[in-house]
Amino acid sequence: MIKIAYFSAEIGISSSLPTYSGGLGVLAGDHIKAAADAGLSMCAVTLLYKEGYFKQRVDEEGNQTETYPRFDPDPLLKRLPVTFTLRLRERDVWIQAYEYRYKGLNDHEIPIYFLDTDVEHNFYDDRQITLRLYSGDKDHRILQEAILGFGGIRLLEQLDLMDIETYHMNEGHCSFLVLGLLERFNGNEEEVRKRCHFTTHTPVPAGHDHFSMERCKKLLHGLLPEDLKLPSIVQNSRLHMTELGLYYSRSANGVSKLHGIIAQNQFPDFKIGAITNGVYHPFWIGKTFRELYDVQLPGWRENPNRLLEKDAVSDEELLAAHKSLKQFLLGYANSQTQKALSSDVLTVGFARRAAEYKRARLIFHDMERLIAIGHGKVQFIFAGKAHPQDERGKQILKEIIQNANRLFGKVKIVFLENYNIWLGRLITAGVDVWLNTPLRPNEACGTSGMKAALNGIPNLSVMDGWWAEGCINGVNGWAIGDTETSDDARDAAQLYDLLENDVIPTYYEDEKRWLSLMRESIRVGVRFTGYRMIREYTDKYYKVKSQT
Repeated sequence: MIKIAYFSAEIGISSSLPTYSGGLGVLAGDHIKAAADAGLSMCAVTLLYKEGYFKQRVDEEGNQTETYPRFDPDPLLKRLPVTFTLRLRERDVWIQAYEYRYKGLNDHEIPIYFLDTDVEHNFYDDRQITLRLYSGDKDHRILQEAILGFGGIRLLEQLDLMDIETYHMNEGHCSFLVLGLLERFNGNEEEVRKRCHFTTHTPVPAGHDHFSMERCKKLLHGLLPEDLKLPSIVQNSRLHMTELGLYYSRSANGVSKLHGIIAQNQFPDFKIGAITNGVYHPFWIGKTFRELYDVQLPGWRENPNRLLEKDAVSDEELLAAHKSLKQFLLGYANSQTQKALSSDVLTVGFARRAAEYKRARLIFHDMERLIAIGHGKVQFIFAGKAHPQDERGKQILKEIIQNANRLFGKVKIVFLENYNIWLGRLITAGVDVWLNTPLRPNEACGTSGMKAALNGIPNLSVMDGWWAEGCINGVNGWAIGDTETSDDARDAAQLYDLLENDVIPTYYEDEKRWLSLMRESIRVGVRFTGYRMIREYTDKYYKVKSQT
C-alpha cells in the first residue's frame, strides 16, 4: 500500500528521460532513488515533457541557441490504460498517464507517474501544455501547474490510491494539489493539512511563482474554491504558490541549515525546519571508484558509512582512480572543444545553471591576476544552461566564452555544451577542484559540490548552502569570503589568493596534503548522501517505517 506521494514539476532519473532542467529535478530523482533503497511505500507524480527542457548549442561568440528534439516515451515508459479530463479554459482537457518503475538496490520499486496532454482528443493549444519544461508565459505556467496539482490528485484517485498519508510537495509548482484535496474533503482544511508536507528550495524571490487571481480564475474556473479566504496567501489579488502550499501543510523544510533560517525569515507566518539535501552516492561516485569500493569496501552502496573506512584504500589506488576519471573527462572535453587540456594540469570545474547570483564570472574579475596565477598551472571547465527567455543568463554564457577567447594561449578555459545528468556526473567526478561562487545567501544547497566531495574532490566555495555545514577550511577544501555577506571584489581577491598561495602549491608540491584533502572530502561527503537525507525525512516528516 502506497503511503507517500511525492510531487515535483521535474524529476531527473537519468539523461535518457528529459523530464528535468537542473538541480531541483536531479534532487527529486535522487530523493526517489534513496527512498527506493530505503523501501519506502512511495509513488511520485510529475509531467511528461515530450520536448524536454532543451538541447543547447553555444557558438564561438558565446551565443546560445536551443532545439527541442522530441522524446518518444516508448519503451522507457509504460502507457497506462488511464485517461481522465480536467476542466481548463472552459473546456475539458484529456490527460494520459504513463508509468516508470524505479527499482532500488533491494529490488523495491517506486512508480513514477507522468501526466501528458499531448493526446489526440485535445485541441492543439491543449496538446502543448505539457510539451516543454518551464516554457511559455504566465498562463502556460498556471496550466502546467494545474495539470500537476489538480491532475495529480485525479490520477491517484483513478489508480485507487486513496490512502496516502503524506503528499510531499517539492516546491510551489505542485501547490494546486492542496485545492484538489480540499475539494475531496469538502473544504475541511485540517483534513488536508494533516496530510501535506512542503519543501522549499530557493531563497531567491523570483524563484517563487505567484499569479493574479483574475488570471487563475479565468483559466481554472470551476477548479478554484468559490471563496478562497486566505489573507496570507492572496495578497493584492495575487496567489503565491509557495504560501499556498505552506498554508495547507502540517510541516515544511528548507534544504540546508542556513536555507532553513533564510526560508523562515522569508515566510514568517509558517514554521519551517531544515533537512540538508543529499545526493544518491551509488550513482554520483565515478566508475573507477565504484569498482574499487566494490572490492575494498563491500556494502558501500547500501550503506555509505562504509566509505568512512576509506583508509582501506591505498594512496596509489586513490590517485589512480581519480586519474582515470580525470582522463575520461578531459578526453571528452578535448573531443568537443579541441583545446588540448592536459591531465598534468590542475583542473577546476564550474557547472551550474546560468543565473546572475551564481557569479560564474567571478574568476574573471581581474584577468591580469588570473593570467599571472594560472598560466600553465590551472585550466577551467565550465558548463551550464541559460533559460531560453533569460537574456541575462545568456549574457553570462557569452561573457564566459568571450573571456575564454581573450585568455587563449594564457589560461585554458573550455565550455561544454548541453549540461545534463550524464555530463554532470562526468565533471563532478573528473575535475581536481570544484569551484562555487554564489552571492551569499542565495545558494539554498548546492548539491553538485557534494557529488564532487564524494569523488575525493576538494571544494573551493563560498560559505553558502551545504558548504556552510560541510567546510573544514583547509582540511577538505577552502572557504571563500565570510559567513555573513558577499562582495565581488573582496571575494575575487580571496579566490585568487587561495589559488596562488594554497591550492596551486599544494597540488603541485605537496602530494601528501592533497591526498589528505581528498580523503577528508570523501569523509565529510558521507554526511551529505541521499541515504542520510531520506532517513531524516522519514523520521521527521513522513513518520512511516521503511521496509528494509
